[in-house]
Amino acid sequence: MEKEQIDILTEPEILGSLNIYKKGELIYENALASEEDVKDWIMEGQAKISFDNGRMYMASVLDQSAGQAANFVYWCPEKFEDNIIIEWDFVPLSDEGLAIMFFGGSGQGGRDLFDDTLLKRTGEYKQYHSSDINAFHVSYYRRSEPVECELNVANLRKSAGFYLVAQGADPIPVTKYKSEKPYKIKVIKTTECVLFYINGLEIFRFDDDGSTYGDYIREGYIGFRQKVPLEAEYANLKVYKIAENKR
Repeated sequence: MEKEQIDILTEPEILGSLNIYKKGELIYENALASEEDVKDWIMEGQAKISFDNGRMYMASVLDQSAGQAANFVYWCPEKFEDNIIIEWDFVPLSDEGLAIMFFGGSGQGGRDLFDDTLLKRTGEYKQYHSSDINAFHVSYYRRSEPVECELNVANLRKSAGFYLVAQGADPIPVTKYKSEKPYKIKVIKTTECVLFYINGLEIFRFDDDGSTYGDYIREGYIGFRQKVPLEAEYANLKVYKIAENKR
């Protein structure tokens, strides 16, 4: 009986919020299964990338003693329009660290995220949330600090400014109890709204007024970030246009 209840809770089609925004055209698809799949991706920081299990494995090449310098961001080279749905598979392989997805990443002053006039970025957190770029980022599987382990939550921040704009319970357990299947992660982003899901379960929703926490974040880049000592695998990155945008 308990197993049946878990299956029901993770069926996306029965969760009403997912039906608000319909998938439209698939505009980007990447299995993240080989070096060829990420040959044009941009690494900021130092990381080991491999594909032994047919998924993209990532881990820092530095240990925790290096502090923020041990962390990294891996950017998809495609620039995406506003009003999109982002999906990917996530498999945690260690119980410590933190995972982040950046989206809507762009340089301030109308500059591209990779404009040469922007300050250099090497994976250190402050370079991304309080510098010369704008982006949303969702942090999940947060296992870095004791307070994060006491109550597992996922956060949404809007930057520049490091504004914590939404938070919700993170259902992903420690690796001892993790699912045999990858966790299905989803971000729905419109001009005025961000929703975050894990295995079809809505974690949080943020409605943006384009003023309280800065102007709207529209088109931009997406990227994976990890905080040492997390080891994790990623696969099946997909980006869709939103076919029908309702509020």
